[in-house]
Amino acid sequence: MSTIRTVIVEDEAVTARNLIHLLGEIAHDIDIVSTLSTVEEATTWFAGNENMYDLIFMDIRLADGLSFDIFKRINIDKPVIFVTAYNDYAITAFKNNGIDYILKPFDGEEIAHAVNKYKRWIGNATPQVLPVFTDLAAQIGNLSKSYKKSFLIHYRDKLIPVETAKISWFYTANEIVYARTNDDRQFVMDFTMEQLEQQLDPNTFFRANRQFLINRQIHNRS
Repeated sequence: MSTIRTVIVEDEAVTARNLIHLLGEIAHDIDIVSTLSTVEEATTWFAGNENMYDLIFMDIRLADGLSFDIFKRINIDKPVIFVTAYNDYAITAFKNNGIDYILKPFDGEEIAHAVNKYKRWIGNATPQVLPVFTDLAAQIGNLSKSYKKSFLIHYRDKLIPVETAKISWFYTANEIVYARTNDDRQFVMDFTMEQLEQQLDPNTFFRANRQFLINRQIHNRS
C-alpha cells in the first residue's frame, strides 16, 4: 500500500503530538500532511485540499465548536477515525464517515487497530463506509469511560511516560498546570485542570479546590 496521507484535527496540542508519536511508531506508511485545531481552520483546509489526503483522525469537541460542523459546511468523502473523551457522539460520528471511534485516553494498540481497519476498508474493491458499522450499534452501548494510566510528558526535549499512580497531585500556578510525583519531581502539563479532571479516575483523584487535584492514596497516607 502507498503512503497514507493523514490529517489530524485536534485542538489539544499534547494529544496531537502523542498521536503523531504513536502513528510514527506503529505505522511507518503514515504521512501527516496537516494538523488542524479548529472548525474554521479545518473547513478552510479541506475545502482547498480535496485530493491531498486519504484519512482523517478527528477530535469531536474543538475550541470553536463540534467537528461535525465541518461536514455541514463542506463535503468530505474520506474515512474518519474519531478520537474523543466523550462516548455520547458515537452514532453521529458513524453518520459522518466514521470508521472507528476511540475514547481518550488512547494507547498504541487502539491506534494500530484503527489504522488496520482503514487498510482493510481501503483494500476492499468497492469500499463503503456504512457497512463497516453493521456490528457497531451493539458496541456503542458498551462504550465506557476509561481513565489515564500514564501521561506522555515533554521533559528536556523528550517525551517521557509518567505513571498516573506515581503522581501525588496536580496544581496550577500563574496559569500553568504542574504535576508533582511522589519522588518530588515536577512536570509542566499541557492540559487544563478541567481537562485533567475529565481524564483522571475520580476514585483516585479528587478536586480539592480550583488549584489542586490530589491523589487520594497519597492524601490518605499523609
